[in-house]
Amino acid sequence: MVEAALSISLSQPGPIPLDASIVAEAGVVMALVGPSGSGKTTILRAVAGLYRPRHGRVVVNGAVWLDTERGIDVPPHQRRVGMVFQSYALFPHLTALGNVMAALGHLPAAERRARALTLLGRVHLSGFEDRKPAALSGGQQQRVAVARALARDPDVLLLDEPFSAVDKVTRQRLYVELRDLTLSLSLPILFVTHDFDEAARVAGRMCLIDQGRVIQSGTPREVLARPVSARAAALVDLKNVFSARVVRRERGRIWLDWAGRSIEADAPPETMAAIAQGQALSWAIPATQVLISRTDVSVADETPNRFAATISDLVHLSESVSVKVTLDGPDRPELSMTLPAHYARRTGLVAGSAVTIALMPDGIHLMRDA
Repeated sequence: MVEAALSISLSQPGPIPLDASIVAEAGVVMALVGPSGSGKTTILRAVAGLYRPRHGRVVVNGAVWLDTERGIDVPPHQRRVGMVFQSYALFPHLTALGNVMAALGHLPAAERRARALTLLGRVHLSGFEDRKPAALSGGQQQRVAVARALARDPDVLLLDEPFSAVDKVTRQRLYVELRDLTLSLSLPILFVTHDFDEAARVAGRMCLIDQGRVIQSGTPREVLARPVSARAAALVDLKNVFSARVVRRERGRIWLDWAGRSIEADAPPETMAAIAQGQALSWAIPATQVLISRTDVSVADETPNRFAATISDLVHLSESVSVKVTLDGPDRPELSMTLPAHYARRTGLVAGSAVTIALMPDGIHLMRDA
């Protein structure tokens, strides 16, 4: 079995709670995602040696950087870490070239300029070598910071909210550039962000962090579309999350009682094995799996999970329409969906329209409440 390039295990009750085990492979961007104060940056600082947890172990390429049980704590300057801070932390009095050369103290002086020029070219900054940070855009400053982080020939690259200081248009371009750059790097990369869309664009793996604890890990698609719990669903801002009770389970399908409504959901074998009849659970359905029509529910076909509803809100975006509907019934639950703008126009949908919604059984995701 091949050992992971980076293995992290951190735990302590406080003052910053930690209960995190993370494995990152070389050449793969691992995004640490969660709300502000969830412990993401603390994990990065522990890897860099800037924070020592009460209990912890950090192993990089087989070398132990931290093992509190054995009294091992390699000092920060001896850990080969490249770090890009949220503020970039460039030296304002140095040029782009000077900032990168400042991180090349491990090379002979005669080799530093050529190496720095190569790194600036790698991040698409050839021709900007003599500009100081004040004369560079936010995106260009970020690239200098990345080049400087790579100058140390690091064993690990740590990125702490690297896109927060640039505008949306620049950010979109930098996502592509960073993704292309990381494909050529054979080292583990930890990327801290609170933006799930950002993580999905850049990372190959994702850890969802909540109060210092890893509550789910997997590909961005797995974490965002199939959260393991209602808490995970709330953290990834998944819409359409509700509570129900299992009333029947049979041949890969589960029937739920949702406040008096019958819901049918497809369930893979592992879900069938984990869920018992009578069990209370949470369920969610992505907005893309909620269908809407003007057909009266009484004359609709026999497809399951059809309910009468009224459009409660409708917002026109550039090429789509964000729609919220309120289902009939005493509890009046609200569902969100996104429709193509042309469909809303063609069908004459407006706030107050009576509609029928259908929930696709294979789109319903079942999860535990906690």
